[in-house]
Amino acid sequence: MQNILLIYPEVPPSYWSEKYALEFIKTKAPLPPLGLLTLAAYFPRHCQLRLVDMNVEPLLDEDLDWAECAFVSAMIVQRDSFAVVVERCRKKALPIVAGGPYPSVYYEEIPNVDYLVLGEAEDVFEDFFASLENGSASRITKPPTGANGITKKPDMSSARLPRYDLVDLRYYGSVALQFSRGCPFDCEFCDITQLYGRVPRTKTNDQIIAELQLLYDCGWRRTVFFVDDNFIGNRTRVQRLLPAVAAWQKARRYPFCFYTEASVNLAEAPDLMDAMADAGFDMVFLGLETPNPNALRQANKQHNIQNGNPSYLLDAVHRIQRHGMEVSAGFILGLDGDDAGSFDAQLEFIQHAGIPTAMVGLLMPLKGTRLYERYQQQGRLIDEPSGNNVCTALSYIPEIRSEVLIAGYKRVLASLYDVNLSNYFDRCYRLICRWNRKKFCARKVRTTELYALFRSLKIQLFSRQGPSYAKFLAKVVLSRPKMFSEAVRLAIMGYHYEKITREQIKVDEFKHFLNAEYERLQAKVYDFARLGCGYLHDIQLCLEQSLDEVQKRYCQINKDFCVAMDPALRSFQERLGRQLALYAPKLDFQIPQFIKSSDRMQNMV
Repeated sequence: MQNILLIYPEVPPSYWSEKYALEFIKTKAPLPPLGLLTLAAYFPRHCQLRLVDMNVEPLLDEDLDWAECAFVSAMIVQRDSFAVVVERCRKKALPIVAGGPYPSVYYEEIPNVDYLVLGEAEDVFEDFFASLENGSASRITKPPTGANGITKKPDMSSARLPRYDLVDLRYYGSVALQFSRGCPFDCEFCDITQLYGRVPRTKTNDQIIAELQLLYDCGWRRTVFFVDDNFIGNRTRVQRLLPAVAAWQKARRYPFCFYTEASVNLAEAPDLMDAMADAGFDMVFLGLETPNPNALRQANKQHNIQNGNPSYLLDAVHRIQRHGMEVSAGFILGLDGDDAGSFDAQLEFIQHAGIPTAMVGLLMPLKGTRLYERYQQQGRLIDEPSGNNVCTALSYIPEIRSEVLIAGYKRVLASLYDVNLSNYFDRCYRLICRWNRKKFCARKVRTTELYALFRSLKIQLFSRQGPSYAKFLAKVVLSRPKMFSEAVRLAIMGYHYEKITREQIKVDEFKHFLNAEYERLQAKVYDFARLGCGYLHDIQLCLEQSLDEVQKRYCQINKDFCVAMDPALRSFQERLGRQLALYAPKLDFQIPQFIKSSDRMQNMV
């Protein structure tokens, strides 16, 4: 077996995708697929590898015809695109090997895949591939277990260098590398400890320096994301790493700015924060979740609470900002313990904290977590989560009334990223005033940055955001002019967040419109069946007008979001068709096909 095709499915638009911000710097995706790039290093030398990241280029029939086997990795949020990839490979009779977080958790529910490699693959992949070549591979390959029955985790100190040469780095806003896996905490809703364990495993200093040097030699000079789920999970190792990274950066005049994810107790370690800033970290993502201590306790997020200090989270954010790092954060609505006051509490906290990038999502009970198991026992699960952090569909029964939760959630998003972005720019300015960023972290102004500035001025200055946008930039120029490049970056990110919010709310409103129209048309069809053919003209006219309105609203939504609406639209068409066939067999009316699944799927790839 020689020709190997690695495929990374499409990620739907969300806050994380950065899609509409990346257009300002002529890039296509936030990060390359590090999992596949790492796996690529474990193939035998005789294999020729080709990687298709569908977020930056289409998957072509020529790619499938060239390949002898396809390896597909996906997260839950890529489920729909994953299914399309599998379907296309099956039509070409191309063997499929699947792995990554989504197949590892849902492997029992994934059909039409020839082989599944579950969990972390480093310890099993070479043996699996040898058995694949000689025709003896099992359909499911699981990680090895010890004598105690516990899954063994790969030793990160033996991990190989990712094959960055398989992708064109110019397509990406940042690149990724990984120092550690695992997290010492055990939040009820989080699947990280289920996938990677609670004992953080790390690479050595030499490994990280080698990866940085590899990126440097590839010509990379922008942001690097340490994708650790908790970068400070093993403090001893990270404190040993940071001085080595700082020395490497200093010797090369700080070619990279770093960002990562960490637990909020980072704020309690001033020496660690200083060491991160000295190494070039200027942003950290925190899982803050909620300022509601009752909800945090029920979610087993005790480390976000400090007894006797109700402002602990707010103080922690401000301390990290003053130590030179922007704080972005994840928030959850719909936790057990939330109530009608949780929405305003979230808004107030995020504004006062000065967190521009506030990723607020509805709770998603992920399969494999303790929360999922608890809700399953309580009979509160109603669907599988989408994995999309802006989806408004609930997959569980919350303690608070569902309609109150969804309405409150949409209000929070609409306020955080309002059409004028006034609240957003207020948060940005609060951050700028408090952000004690290191001088060497200043973003170098190159042709790309100048292009982004002029594009931002052209698009944002003459939009509804214009007054807030101009006021924000003017205040930064007058008060902290050296932060102007960061102000422009934040403004561009705001454009993305507002557009995602606006389109997602449109999608949600369209789904509600479909439900209301179905109920109205169902009543009309029933009336026709009861009153007979004398009512024919009226019912036909009603159907035509209604379906014209459906088509009109569907076309008004950004094409990037249409895939998210297609299941609801197909359901509407099928239900209405059944009603016509059941109650009005004499009504000769054809429901137009607003979408054709095969066409839509083909467009995705």
